[in-house]
Amino acid sequence: MNEVVIKAQNISIGYAKSKQINVLYENLSFNLYKGELVCLIGANGAGKSTLLRTISASQPALKGNILFDNQNITSLSEKELSRQLGLVLTDKTSTGGLLVRELVELGRYPYTGFFGQLTDKDRDIVRKAMQDVGISHKAQSYMAELSDGERQKAMIAKALAQECPVVLLDEPTAFLDIESRIEIMNLLHNLAMYQDKTILLSTHDIDMALLLADRLWLLSKDKGLASGVTEDIIFSGKMDGFFKGENIVFDRYTGNFLPKRANDKKVHLKAHGILYHWTKNILERNGFSLAKTGDENVLFTVLSQETPPSFSIVKNNNTIELYSFEQLAAFLKDMVAES
Repeated sequence: MNEVVIKAQNISIGYAKSKQINVLYENLSFNLYKGELVCLIGANGAGKSTLLRTISASQPALKGNILFDNQNITSLSEKELSRQLGLVLTDKTSTGGLLVRELVELGRYPYTGFFGQLTDKDRDIVRKAMQDVGISHKAQSYMAELSDGERQKAMIAKALAQECPVVLLDEPTAFLDIESRIEIMNLLHNLAMYQDKTILLSTHDIDMALLLADRLWLLSKDKGLASGVTEDIIFSGKMDGFFKGENIVFDRYTGNFLPKRANDKKVHLKAHGILYHWTKNILERNGFSLAKTGDENVLFTVLSQETPPSFSIVKNNNTIELYSFEQLAAFLKDMVAES
C-alpha cells in the first residue's frame, strides 16, 4: 500500500495583494505518496506556484492544515522542515559567484548551520548528490558559467544534499532546450523510482509528464484540483476539457493537446503502424478527415505502402501513384484548391 508523506484536507490557498486576501481555491484535498513523481499541470495563472509555496510552508494556507507524516507542517522549525523538504524554484537566484560545489554544500545547512564546518560525511553526501545528477565534472565551475540545464541540475543536487524525502520544483524545465528538458525529467523520474524520493513539480511539458509521471494533478480555476494515476486520469476523460478553448482537443492516443481542425472533406485511409499515423497527420493538416465505415461522400481512398513511403490514390475508379510525402502534399493542396 502506498505510504502517504504529505496530506491535506479541505485547505484554502491564495495570496495577499494590497492588504487584501485573494482566495484562489477552497476545499482542496490531496495526498503525496512516497517514491512517486507527481506532475502538476495547469494553465498560466492557475495558481500552481501558489500551491507549491503553500505545500512547502513558504506561505501559509488560508484555511485547513497540511500534514507531513501526520505532523502539522507549520509546527516544524525552518531547520526541521529543511531536513524533510527541498524546494527548487525557477527564479534565477544570485548564485553566480558560487562554485557548483559551494552551492551544493549549502544543502548541508540544516545539519551544520550557516557557519558550520563540513565533516567528511557531509562532503561525501555533497559528492554523491553531484554524481547522482551528473554535475560532478562542473564542481569547480562557477554557477554563472553553467548552461540553464546544468544550473538546474546543480539546484537539484543541492536539494539532494539536504537528504530530504520530498522535493518540490516549480517549472524545472521552463527555460531548457529539448535535450535538457528530457534529461531533467528523466533524472527526476529516476530519483523517485530508485531513491524513493517524493517529487512534485509543476510543468507545461505535458508530453513528458504523461510519459514519466506516476500521478497527475490537474489544477484549473473552473474544476479545482483533480488527481490520480496518470493512466486513470487519461481514461477518465478529465484531460479532454482541461484547457478552455474550442480550438484545442486532447488526443488520447498520442497524449498531446492538438489544434481542432475544421476537416469537412472525408477520405478513406488504408495503412498500418507509423505510416498510418503520419499519413493521417498530413491529411488532417490539409483539411481532410478520416471517414468511418458507412460514411458517404468520400472523396478518395489513400493506400499507403512503406519502405520507402508511397501512396496510391483511388478516385472515381482511377488510381494515381505518388512516391513521397512531398508529392502527396502537393496532391492534397490541389484537391483543396479545386474544392
